[in-house]
Amino acid sequence: MKVTLFDLDHTLLPIDSDYAWGEFTQAIGWTDPVVFKQRNDAFYEHYKAGTLDVHDYVRFATEAIRLKGPEAAAQARERFMREVVGPAIRPEALQLVRSHQDAGDRVLIVTATNEFVTEPIARALGVDELIAVRLARDEAGWITGEIDGVPSMRAGKVDRVGQWLAAQGLDWGQVETTFYSDSMNDLPLLERCDHPVATNPDAVLRSLAAQRGWRILDLFPSHP
Repeated sequence: MKVTLFDLDHTLLPIDSDYAWGEFTQAIGWTDPVVFKQRNDAFYEHYKAGTLDVHDYVRFATEAIRLKGPEAAAQARERFMREVVGPAIRPEALQLVRSHQDAGDRVLIVTATNEFVTEPIARALGVDELIAVRLARDEAGWITGEIDGVPSMRAGKVDRVGQWLAAQGLDWGQVETTFYSDSMNDLPLLERCDHPVATNPDAVLRSLAAQRGWRILDLFPSHP
């Protein structure tokens, strides 16, 4: 079986959906425009540097939706999809996903962004299987701000894909894997897969990919 894995932010999307959701909550008045932006920017810099505490970040990133409740959160997410994500979905990304699906691959998105933000994005990209940061729920079924299980970030992506394979009755040796990613945060999974593809890579990953002879794909060449 061929399994094709895609990172999401800056790989299939030319934006970071997690960061963009934070900016959106500012725009609709859910978060303090000064304090929230400072913290959101700081967390994003930690992510790029590979030093992010994902548990602290998820508590921060989900606080507004947790406090607003399911109905208001769902309505805001629909608006976010219409106004922010929809216009960012590029035909190049859709075509790449379809090419693997048409070839008969099992296609998954594997992202460090939480499931609340990414579930509708995966659907919009035509991908049925998503590995994202799972959010813990309270007795009423609403999110608590904590992470459920292993976060799909850095080496956690390898663990979560391994769990998915096991759930299919498979292991790494029974599948041929391809992984598209832009980020050095994803180096553990890039190294674990048979065909790593540095996609819209940052400078560090681009250099490493060139040294190792990995394929480099600039999916959005016109994007600044």
